[in-house]
Amino acid sequence: MELNHPELTQKAIAILRNPATFEWYFIPLLAFVVYIYFNEIANRNWKGIAAGLSLYMVHWFYEILNALIQHFSGHALWTVPGGTSFLLLVGVGAELSLMFSVAGLIFSKILPEDPKLKIMGINNRVLFAVGNAAFFSIFEIWLATTPAFHWVYPWWGAFPVFVTVYIPFFLAANFAYDWQPKTQIRWIGGLFAINALMLIVFAGMLGWI
Repeated sequence: MELNHPELTQKAIAILRNPATFEWYFIPLLAFVVYIYFNEIANRNWKGIAAGLSLYMVHWFYEILNALIQHFSGHALWTVPGGTSFLLLVGVGAELSLMFSVAGLIFSKILPEDPKLKIMGINNRVLFAVGNAAFFSIFEIWLATTPAFHWVYPWWGAFPVFVTVYIPFFLAANFAYDWQPKTQIRWIGGLFAINALMLIVFAGMLGWI
């Protein structure tokens, strides 16, 4: 199989969690994310917070799987070879992760109040998830042309990303938005525990990712 610039994988590995790449702009970005969530807490927007954290936990689960794919196959499905102030895993820099930490919360603002409302015969939670996923997938086409993001495998691109990554991201956010608080806590807490365990084992203990 002819790969697309496979040498970029090594560039990503070379800067993986390397403090020498740190840039100060990460600090105000983190402050903005904290402000957003504190503002939602002050407004008691628990549903929006659940949507945001749900997408973020699914995002981390996928990033860990992507890093494991890199470990076992030699190349991740998506790779960040540069342009980040701190590379957390092979496919996600600190800035990208901060964006995903609020994406579900932001896009929950456009959800109709009625979770059963149908638009063009499609449940609005599903339709908005597909629409949001399409927006992110199209944007990623451009992102993959920059030096900061890369698809190595020729069969991996916008459509696989759309179906297997972004649709699950936004379905998780949109459905979590309507769940009962106990269900939201179990779902988000369960994913957090799984992600934390995988990071401890695969990154901390085994050093695979």
